[in-house]
Amino acid sequence: MANRSVLVTFDSMKYPNSGYYYFGKGLGDALITENKERFDLNYYMFAATNYFFERKVPIIYRSLFHKVFFPFRKSFGLVHFTDQTCRLRPWMVKAKRIMTVHDINNIHLSFKSERNKSKRINRLRRYISYCDKVVAISQFVADDIVKFVPEAKDKLSVIYNGADQLVVPDAHVPVYLPQKPFIFTIGLLSVQKGFHLLPALLKNNNYELVIAGHETPHKAKIIEEAVKHNCLDRLTITGPVSDADKAWYFKNCAAFAFPSIAEGFGLPIIEAMHFGKPVFLSKFTSLPEIGGNVAYYFDSFEPGHMSDVFTAGMEDYINSNRSELIIQHAANFSWQAAAEQYLQLYQDCLDS
Repeated sequence: MANRSVLVTFDSMKYPNSGYYYFGKGLGDALITENKERFDLNYYMFAATNYFFERKVPIIYRSLFHKVFFPFRKSFGLVHFTDQTCRLRPWMVKAKRIMTVHDINNIHLSFKSERNKSKRINRLRRYISYCDKVVAISQFVADDIVKFVPEAKDKLSVIYNGADQLVVPDAHVPVYLPQKPFIFTIGLLSVQKGFHLLPALLKNNNYELVIAGHETPHKAKIIEEAVKHNCLDRLTITGPVSDADKAWYFKNCAAFAFPSIAEGFGLPIIEAMHFGKPVFLSKFTSLPEIGGNVAYYFDSFEPGHMSDVFTAGMEDYINSNRSELIIQHAANFSWQAAAEQYLQLYQDCLDS
């Protein structure tokens, strides 16, 4: 009888307020719910992680020693590496192997050197060579994988992420309480997120702009752009926020804006859509695939164009009463559906 023990790596959940953290939390919970005793699930995590799935599955704690020897290397029938950082290397286990690839974003960033891009591709190619199946979180990512690692084509499939339907605690008040209708965005304050482009949206209106996420030196560029557009008094950069604050901002914002140039999926887009909010996105990488025909898109990052798209989009959203259509679109992305597809892939891989 095939070994039904499955190890799922969630070591990238070490850092809260990150995309990998919310991916791991959403998928890990849903795998437990949807498993229905099909497999003996085990999770691989850092001891410093702040969420352990209510201890509903056994947990193996990450150790630096595992770089040279993994004592459970023959204990599992299948190991699912849930992101391509792979702190537990695929060659360290003797089992069927599945790897989820979230993006190859570096290849889309002009400021990254060719040496850096080649290094990332070669590392990914090596990891994929050890895996029986590879999952991309969007068709865009799948196309990137086939383009740069063509030998992965026959073992590749797409499973879309889910996105939590956030709930705001009763009477909750966020650390920063906007005084006017506001545009919201969230994520690492990095160049590729494009948050420095958003002050242009505050032209000829009375909106505030609230940006949440881990701060980096790029914060100075965002402030510089706000000064240039004469709206510094309407910009607030909160830093990392609690889950309750994040949910409050999604529920109460007038719009969500995400002009990223490098995304494998973009969980915050669907989180905003669950509340029926209008979302304004760039047309780069996976965002049109995730936003579909219910989002509004910037064809360029020219400030006047972005301002016009935002103004026209808000008018359309209000006049066309698009909130319900947006909520229906968000319902296409659930962790339950994602977990069921992964569990079926586990079955197929073990049976092959």
